[in-house]
Amino acid sequence: MSAQSRLEDRFETHQHDVLVIGAGGAGLRAAIEALAQGVSVGVVSKSLLGKAHTVMAEGGIAAAMSNVDSADGWKPHFRDTMRGGKMLNNWRMAQLHAQEAPERVRELEQWGAIFDRTADGNILQRAFGGHTYKRLCHVGDRTGLEMIRTLQDRGVQQGFDVYMECTIVRLLTEGDRCVGAIGYWREQGRFVVFKANSVVMATGGIGKAWPITSNSWEYTGDGMALAYEAGAELMDLEFVQFHPTGMVWPPGVQGLLVTEAVRGEGGILRNKLGERFMEKYDPKRMELSTRDVVARSIYIEVKEGRGTEHGGAYLDISHQPAEYVKKKLPSMYHQFKELADVDITKGPMEVGPTCHYVMGGIRVEAETAQSTLPGLFAAGECAAGLHGANRLGGNSLSDLLVFGRRAGLAAAKHAKEVSAANVDPTQIDAAEEYALAAFQRPRGENPYAIHRDLQTTMQSLVGIFRVRGDVERALLELEKLNERWTQTSVEGSRMFNPGWHMALDLKSMLTISEAVARSALVREESRGAHSRIDFPELSAEWGTKNNIIKRAASGMTLRQDVKPAMPTDLQQVLAEDQG
Repeated sequence: MSAQSRLEDRFETHQHDVLVIGAGGAGLRAAIEALAQGVSVGVVSKSLLGKAHTVMAEGGIAAAMSNVDSADGWKPHFRDTMRGGKMLNNWRMAQLHAQEAPERVRELEQWGAIFDRTADGNILQRAFGGHTYKRLCHVGDRTGLEMIRTLQDRGVQQGFDVYMECTIVRLLTEGDRCVGAIGYWREQGRFVVFKANSVVMATGGIGKAWPITSNSWEYTGDGMALAYEAGAELMDLEFVQFHPTGMVWPPGVQGLLVTEAVRGEGGILRNKLGERFMEKYDPKRMELSTRDVVARSIYIEVKEGRGTEHGGAYLDISHQPAEYVKKKLPSMYHQFKELADVDITKGPMEVGPTCHYVMGGIRVEAETAQSTLPGLFAAGECAAGLHGANRLGGNSLSDLLVFGRRAGLAAAKHAKEVSAANVDPTQIDAAEEYALAAFQRPRGENPYAIHRDLQTTMQSLVGIFRVRGDVERALLELEKLNERWTQTSVEGSRMFNPGWHMALDLKSMLTISEAVARSALVREESRGAHSRIDFPELSAEWGTKNNIIKRAASGMTLRQDVKPAMPTDLQQVLAEDQG
């Protein structure tokens, strides 16, 4: 009997040309594109289909459709993205994104997405922070939900296979290429092997490493950690965006997102003295400044004693007509009414910064979204490059569409060109042993206690503002937490065992938290979402460098790569308008 046959006897096994890990906007768009190329596609989701974090993206999809502002086009969108990212962006990704986003939105519309409309029937677009023109295509403040509904309907109709409530624990490799993954069913704890010629990673971000976050429970950095363990490079992980406006009260909803659309529709930020404080920090753009600026401004107001009762700022939209607010911001109206007993048509919301998005992630090529590990592709929040040092609101949803499609297309092409993969049984055995280790320790560390301590460390030492001493302390703490993780213990069976799930998620969070801290320590400047108190200025030298993380036998390694020079024509596009 061959090794492959023995493998299939031991484990449930599925084979696809393209395996997509993650069922959010990027994963679904990749799967749809791969299917269109005539290959077999499987989609693995840690949660349920439709539960993806994309539904939390409320404000809109940034695309230069020019439906409201006729002067808009790909060039202004490219300029805004580069400037918002403090010029650290992969310029080719920013160019492709700006050029292709309108077509991707039109596709969504053709597939049945409902959008708010202008008087003449075009897709309505709203203003958003950092965007020169009204550019965000939206459905009230429920745009992400509509995107997921549309993409998932399309994918199911086209015929991809979905494996829900399945957690991947290791990628499988053959030589220097990725050939599949092993995971387990969260319900029964049974292992399942996926063989594939191409794998697309679309697993989102890392927000659950911080206690105050807009991110849902799935956001534990799995995809980045899986790619790292398999040998792929990570990039720019020091850039963690704190969204300026999350709920701060009551405690049970702390961090829940308050969409930037509130400010896009005219919301005003004030401190407890009633002062419109953004006049001090960005008098030109005020509340529609970039997220890094607004988040730091609120943080400083609170730190200097001008914060609200619960340690935030007031965001007020009540000067707008009540019916207008309910129509434009229905989710926000209900969210505050039901969770905080606040009527936002009559009074202000209390808001404060919340860990929201990571600009860094798996290093990918701009054209194909392929990682540095052949056969492994990545798109969406788990991929790095497009957003540079700071993401503009609305660019995440167009990112999912543009690079989700590119990843799916390139993955399908790759799958057709390579020979069928063989899975190494010793990798399966090692993955099984790794995943079950916590069951072998009857009296050990509680994974929830370690997670709590990780969150405390990241919030206090690697938060909105960083300083050398704090980050060095964080690295020492992370070393201790990693040591404690090796002693984690879980009880009970493998069925419906949340402690087990946490123990495995925790390892991903610890790995990526270390990458964040190492990158933050060496970048001795303040750029975008990375603010160093001891290096408050932009550095010309650091403006040309990306931090690259790679796994080696000795552990995590860090180096700097110099960014490729931007071609002359794009330099001219940037220079056209310095306003």
